Amino acid sequence: MTLLPTNRPRRRRRTGAIRQLVREHELAPSDLIQPLFVVHGSRLEREIGSMPDVFQLSVDESLDREADRVRSLGIQAVLLFGVPASKDETGSENYAENGIVQQALRRLRSRHPDLLLISDLCCCEYTSHGHCGVVRNGSVDNDATLEILARAAVSHAAAGADIIAPSGMMDGMVATIRAALDGAGYADQAILSYAVKYASAFYGPFREAAQSAPAFGDRRQYQMDPANVREAVLEAALDEAEGADLLMVKPALAYLDVVRAVRERTQLPLLAYNVSGEYSMVKAAARQGWIDEGRVVIEALTGMRRAGADAIITYHAKAAAAMLAQQAGQ
Repeated sequence: MTLLPTNRPRRRRRTGAIRQLVREHELAPSDLIQPLFVVHGSRLEREIGSMPDVFQLSVDESLDREADRVRSLGIQAVLLFGVPASKDETGSENYAENGIVQQALRRLRSRHPDLLLISDLCCCEYTSHGHCGVVRNGSVDNDATLEILARAAVSHAAAGADIIAPSGMMDGMVATIRAALDGAGYADQAILSYAVKYASAFYGPFREAAQSAPAFGDRRQYQMDPANVREAVLEAALDEAEGADLLMVKPALAYLDVVRAVRERTQLPLLAYNVSGEYSMVKAAARQGWIDEGRVVIEALTGMRRAGADAIITYHAKAAAAMLAQQAGQ
């Protein structure tokens, strides 16, 4: 006689309604943050070759249309990256009153007062050498860079940023920026720290999008070794102690264990950054017909939420939000 199972988990998978009822993690458009690349010029919507369906946008009707689309899909936040008109040794357009990000912040704030504006704060897009700070004797000078970051943070806050997101992995950057914001009267502006940012090969397409490839060497001197997890927990704890309001792990897909490790050790909101290389691999495979793009995107983003991310920065945000809306309407 065959002994039949008493416990049958398949009962809870039998219909869509049951699966929905017992689903442990939900993904919603409000969980997603859309990165935007802004450039000087007029009426520009320049597709990034290595990132299909992602564009560099001029700060005019082009940015307006993109922001309108983002809001119509229920996405509540954008992360801004700027490509400057010219670059120099210290990345001065980063803190210029009429810098490209400052222009974009003011325009977005005027058009969409309720849109959450997050400003990436780094030097790599703005410097002639492409590194994330002031270079002296062939390496990035941590403490000299802090002065630049403080000045830029105040400039971005003055232009309308709700959240300042320092991404250069400089020691002490959160404390320095917090003091600068508070001293300039921007105590309400939050800091989202790229607390855990690895020296990853998954950033390749972003170098094209932001025109930020280093002119020499690499960034392993200040970004983290992909082999390390305990260091990630330490970095997150240090930034939390310095006053970070939110934390981030970057990249996401190959670092879900790190997302989980940080999640278990902090009560702060935690974000995962689904980076350019992760995006482009999915797009490339989908264009070959090897995968179902929509299902893969939702599965990957749900995995980031399951690992412990409260929100996800992703270039898939618009497409994912549209798919989620369609699912909800079925």
